[in-house]
Amino acid sequence: MAVQKKNKLVVPVVKWVGGKRQLLPEIKKYTPKKFNTYFEPFIGGGAVLFELQPKQAIVNDINRELINLYSVIQNNVEELIDKLSNSDLYSNTSECYYRIRELDREPKEYNKMTGIDKAARILYLNKTCYNGLYRVNSMGEFNSPFGSYKNPNIVNEITLRAVNKYFNETNIKFLNGDFEQTVKNAKKEDFVYFDPPYAPISKTSNFTGYNESGFGETEQIRLKELCDRLNKKGVKFLLSNSDCEFIRELYQDYKIVTIKAKRAINSNGNNRGAVSEVLIRNYE
Repeated sequence: MAVQKKNKLVVPVVKWVGGKRQLLPEIKKYTPKKFNTYFEPFIGGGAVLFELQPKQAIVNDINRELINLYSVIQNNVEELIDKLSNSDLYSNTSECYYRIRELDREPKEYNKMTGIDKAARILYLNKTCYNGLYRVNSMGEFNSPFGSYKNPNIVNEITLRAVNKYFNETNIKFLNGDFEQTVKNAKKEDFVYFDPPYAPISKTSNFTGYNESGFGETEQIRLKELCDRLNKKGVKFLLSNSDCEFIRELYQDYKIVTIKAKRAINSNGNNRGAVSEVLIRNYE
């Protein structure tokens, strides 16, 4: 299996909606014991990547800010740490938060920012916004409110340097595009983990704030058809999604197991609790 000796300091650097840290024991239980290249078309917070730590990987996300952050951690981690350590630029106040948040309201000016500045901004906002909820509006503008935390860990130097080390000691490629393109070169004995935006379990529960385009029923069907093609090529895939009739019917030809996940983000605190999710795979 293309996995090196695990570094326990390599963990997610951002808090992400739908993050898989709490589900890692279940996911690892169903991960193939052997595979060649690892693919993850919806990387998000990267909990599974950082847990498996494969030596060869191709990862993608449609969120360009996220992929830029990972690229900066790989190539300019010390500059990123220095930037975030400047308390005059990044302080834990509502005034500073909303000033930093508003930077993407002027696209021409925002596009002039360096990749390091953009990475520092998104990491700062992630650590100080309410519930660590990355959310954008229809214009693609970050719109989560200030979190009012007493002492957020804005710059975790140990984690950032550990992730930088992992990125530079392995053959890992970052993409920012469509999920289908990510796995176009996947071959037999490769392994793909899919963690797409989940299908809604009810008409009122559809969260589409990861990016401005959303991920609807048509995309879920396109993803399933991609899984069918990978299956025919002998590529192993594991997929996470919500436990709903639509998904169960869509993937009825594959192995489906139910797992319990704690819903960490909900506007109503009483609705935060264990919910069913499914893991779908095409191998034993």
